[in-house]
Amino acid sequence: MIVRRHLLWLLVPFVLYVAALPFANRVEPVVLGLPFLWVWLLAATALTPVCVWLTWRGDRKRRAGR
Repeated sequence: MIVRRHLLWLLVPFVLYVAALPFANRVEPVVLGLPFLWVWLLAATALTPVCVWLTWRGDRKRRAGR
């Protein structure tokens, strides 16, 4: 089985949304006037396209190296 390490980038959004959610589920502290959970989810939403792009870039490099 070939391990494609670039696919591990797709685990980052999962960890941000699901695994770390119990730790971020709090109202205090307030960041920029928003509850901490909202800031956490906004950051996770902003990072998801970056992780998908890094996965795509790694896959493209792997295919070019064949």
